[in-house]
Amino acid sequence: MFRIGAKYAPIVRGFSTKLTEIDNLVKKNKVVVFMKGVPKEPRCGFSNAVVQILQMHGVTYDAHDVLKDENLRQGIKDFSKWPTIPQVFINGDFVGGCDILLEMHKNGELIEELKKVGITSALLEKEGSSPGSAKGSKE
Repeated sequence: MFRIGAKYAPIVRGFSTKLTEIDNLVKKNKVVVFMKGVPKEPRCGFSNAVVQILQMHGVTYDAHDVLKDENLRQGIKDFSKWPTIPQVFINGDFVGGCDILLEMHKNGELIEELKKVGITSALLEKEGSSPGSAKGSKE
């Protein structure tokens, strides 16, 4: 019986190490995305949608291609307890996938979440620089 436990110990240690590595990755930048492909070449429509949303807001973020590393692909799902890719993290906290980010974008919540971590959405900057707008006005 002891031998079986010892046999599986490296697997558990490897799993916990991967989760620690992922924890470090999600905290490395204010916004982190785990996606299929890379921002310049997304490999699925949902990952592409997340890239487009973040691009509209002018967000700089870290992106990790889960297709290059099966351990990362499964590890991020285990870490967030969320079954699908892409996954978006803001300030180390799991926000959601494509559908949640899209909804947050539509209802303005994404702008507020970005503000909380010191990121001003490019959409606000465009809005503030449009002709006839009162910059700094709080009506």
